[in-house]
Amino acid sequence: MRVLVKGAGVAGLTVAHELLRRGAEVTISDPSRNFRQAASWLAGGMLAPWCERESADEAVLERGRDSADRWEAILPGKVARNGTLVVAPNRDQSELKRFANRTTGYRWVDEDDIAFLEPSFAGRFRHGLFFPQEAHLNPRHVLQALKDNLSANGVTFVDEIADSDGFSEIVDCTGAARIGQSGELRGVRGEMLYLQTEEVTLARPVRLLHPRFPIYIVPRGEGLFMVGATMIETDFQGPITTRSLMELLNAAYALHPAFADASVVETGTGIRPAFPDNLPRVTREDNVIILNGLYRHGFLLAPTMAAEAADLVFSEQTKQRSPRCA
Repeated sequence: MRVLVKGAGVAGLTVAHELLRRGAEVTISDPSRNFRQAASWLAGGMLAPWCERESADEAVLERGRDSADRWEAILPGKVARNGTLVVAPNRDQSELKRFANRTTGYRWVDEDDIAFLEPSFAGRFRHGLFFPQEAHLNPRHVLQALKDNLSANGVTFVDEIADSDGFSEIVDCTGAARIGQSGELRGVRGEMLYLQTEEVTLARPVRLLHPRFPIYIVPRGEGLFMVGATMIETDFQGPITTRSLMELLNAAYALHPAFADASVVETGTGIRPAFPDNLPRVTREDNVIILNGLYRHGFLLAPTMAAEAADLVFSEQTKQRSPRCA
């Protein structure tokens, strides 16, 4: 079976991996020669279904709870299973209680526990929530490693396909590029930045709760931290706004004053495709299978959604091969 996958972000690459694993011959088309045009490049890489349940549907937790295991199977050694720490300034303890009321899978931690988990935060926060089952990965390393593995195992990467004839199936994973083609799909803008400092060390993603601008900070190693992310209901793709930059920097400073002297090494904006219920979908339109709407859950849900897309590809092929009843 020959399958064309359109899009080389996290959705397209995981679909290709799943199809290849099941014996398909796969070609991936994407006009971008690198990942910098994909929302996946700007992702936090948090495999945090219990934390995400605070604002997401139960389906996100159910589909994402084995995400770390799935990624470990795809790319052994790329997943850090250090949990997630959630904290709030002392004046915002009500936010911490609200977060706890909406989630599960955590334990309360006190000042000593927080200092043990993250020594850089010693004496800074009185209470927090620790989600021990959660994990994270580095999206940029994972995207490149997955592409390299696929190439090494016979997947062909092309800039474009002039004629899609000859493929048994086509799977469209082009994300935000389909906004306007699908009536229900909308764009949600996310903004992020990278900070560099040797004054702070973190072993895991940390979420700082705030009534107006909650943020997360994810360690990338060697003093590099990804700080994100805004959620703005627009598909405007311009550079980061001054307001967002100030809020992200202020929140990082509230997490630890040493971030005031950090270097801002990168800012970025990306458009996340989302359906009205903010849940991803695998659908068929004519002769094309479409995986889209990963919203802010790209790395968390991509492996599960890729398996659903592959199921649809192979179930359709099985139908076509089955003899028709008289």
